[in-house]
Amino acid sequence: MPSQQTDHLFTLIKTMSKSEKRHFKLYVNRNQGGQDTKFQMLFDVLDKSSSYDEEHILKKITSIKRQQLSNLKAHLYKQLLVSLRLLHKNKLVDVEIREHLDYARILYKKGLYLQSLKILAKIKEVARKQHLDILHLEIVEFEKLIESRHITRSIEGRADLLSEESDRLMHNIKGSSSLSSLSLRMYGRYLDLGHIRNEEEGQALEIFFKSKLPKVDQASLSFFERFHWETAHTWYNYIKQDWVAYYRNASKWVALFDQNPEIREKHPVMYMKGLHNVLNALFLINNNERFKEQLDKLQSFYYTNEEKYSTNTHIRAFLYIYMARINQHFMEGTFSKGLELVPEIAEGLEKFRINLDLHRSLVFFYKIACLYFGAGQYASAIEYLNRVIQLRIGNLRADIQCYSRMLHLIAHFELGHYDLLEHLIKSVYRFLLKHQDLSLVHQAVLKFLRKALGLLPDQVKPAFEALKQQLIEISNNPFEARAFLYLDLISWLEASIERKTVEEMIRIKFESNK
Repeated sequence: MPSQQTDHLFTLIKTMSKSEKRHFKLYVNRNQGGQDTKFQMLFDVLDKSSSYDEEHILKKITSIKRQQLSNLKAHLYKQLLVSLRLLHKNKLVDVEIREHLDYARILYKKGLYLQSLKILAKIKEVARKQHLDILHLEIVEFEKLIESRHITRSIEGRADLLSEESDRLMHNIKGSSSLSSLSLRMYGRYLDLGHIRNEEEGQALEIFFKSKLPKVDQASLSFFERFHWETAHTWYNYIKQDWVAYYRNASKWVALFDQNPEIREKHPVMYMKGLHNVLNALFLINNNERFKEQLDKLQSFYYTNEEKYSTNTHIRAFLYIYMARINQHFMEGTFSKGLELVPEIAEGLEKFRINLDLHRSLVFFYKIACLYFGAGQYASAIEYLNRVIQLRIGNLRADIQCYSRMLHLIAHFELGHYDLLEHLIKSVYRFLLKHQDLSLVHQAVLKFLRKALGLLPDQVKPAFEALKQQLIEISNNPFEARAFLYLDLISWLEASIERKTVEEMIRIKFESNK
């Protein structure tokens, strides 16, 4: 049978654009004198293949022996990276700096110290303007090495200037590293556990965060120190469910880039992620007017310069823009209209399938299921919820996995699948216990669904009203509020009581709140 294994070389080729493939062929022809090399033939075969199949490769290129294939693939992979580096070096400032740093080292080895220092001075200024402290420090350390071994007489007092510059950069790098590590830990904690579920978790989170937060002088922070300070606090307040503080830190994150447009241009993904968090905060605060302004800002930033962005930027823009568009339909109660986005999202998920992690797919599947549920299309909602439930992702985003199962139960209830519900309720109950997520909301809904299976028609409405009142009381508990972020259960109950769709109910609320 054909080998269907994932192959890094094959994946790299499939992510290359037409211009990148064209540049690679020109690069090969220029360096190989127009000869059709084996690694070039291998590239052509893999480029035209829909999956990685070693037997197919050996059949198409008879001059390649099986024992040669591994080395040939490694050589092709290296040549692809060299070609890509040459193509993108002028677009990636850090790559360009490293190239010139290599030139300076070569000149130094030849004993041309002043020429080497001249190049270092030029790229050091670029690194300084772009706040690339690690590269900046590497340049300074090389300058110190040259000055300490050779009498260059380049600048009077140079030793003191370089030493002070080195000390300052090391201080900035240490602070930035500590804050970025804290930000990463907050993000990892969120992926594993989601929002805090009780007071004990809240206290543990606060103790951990404050113990890891370095003491800094706010006035003297470098750009990236301030950036990591805001990202760490953004995640901290998001996990705490302090939406106002979450919005405040995300807004400072965005403002930092707005105040430094040259860095914003070089790091568009960081900027768009900040806008993504601002939009998410406004969604949680339910500020629709401000939300629309920020969504326009995100879309304008991306689409104005779309053609010059990298694949990574296109992927992030797809994630952030479509997530915001879905949330806007949730806010406005336009679920049916929101379903028009589903084919576009499916196309994007397929286009970036190789690049996207399972977490992103999981979130989109759940959001799409909520669109279908809100529009009253329960069978389609179940289809997407099954995709979430069937993903083999361990504890990743256990919170969404739990709420997907709850919505799955409710959708089956709406379709009258009572014969399935008794088994499904037990399964969901075990899953919630396993993940220690049997909240008061979950308990109330599970109890209601068990009871509802035996209710007479005239008993259903009073049961809905009783559950609604119970959930309203529970919603006042700040540690239970997270349940209502994922499932607007109260609107569902109100719709059932009023004999309306969820879409109609939320639309009425939206219009009255305007």
